[in-house]
Amino acid sequence: MEETYTDLRVIRTKESIRNALVQLIEAKGFEAITIKDIAFKAGINRGTFYAHFQDKNDLMGKCQEDILNDIKYIMKKNLPDALESLNMNQSPNIETFAPVISLFVYLDENKELMRALLGPRGDVTFQTKLKNLMWKTLFEGNDIPTFKKENSLVPGKYLVSYIASANIGVIQQWLDGDSLESPLEMARILSTITLNGPFYAAGLKK
Repeated sequence: MEETYTDLRVIRTKESIRNALVQLIEAKGFEAITIKDIAFKAGINRGTFYAHFQDKNDLMGKCQEDILNDIKYIMKKNLPDALESLNMNQSPNIETFAPVISLFVYLDENKELMRALLGPRGDVTFQTKLKNLMWKTLFEGNDIPTFKKENSLVPGKYLVSYIASANIGVIQQWLDGDSLESPLEMARILSTITLNGPFYAAGLKK
């Protein structure tokens, strides 16, 4: 019983520290944040902070690692059925949209953290990490169906860069716009642009 209580207390402390980091990023930017700022905002002392993290960069790194692992799990779980439906030349259906729906549900549940990480006051390297994750998921995955480089009409690095940058831009717009559209609606919007191209989405191409 005592061990369970201790575990819950650790979880709550880490959540408080992470929430403090998010609020401080939005208020003053990551570079200007000090450990003293985080500890005060989280309602803890500096010793408690250092019991869990080495410094603010370690805290930021672990937050990003958690996000990337969660996104990787979502893609790994849903991508095979989506790619299979596309390879069979089926019309887009719920299986096709499943990875994007699950992604936006996750983003909606973690919108404050994602807004802070992807915002101008966050860590500029996070977008690069997202692109690297997409590259590994699409071209280097061993246990899920992936795109074959030899079938691509353009070099894979440019394809992934285009898809990742476009998707991140749409996600940033959604987060900055108070996330008015539902995850399901955003999945439809992003999938329409990705699967059919921006000219089709703009009504310029049938």
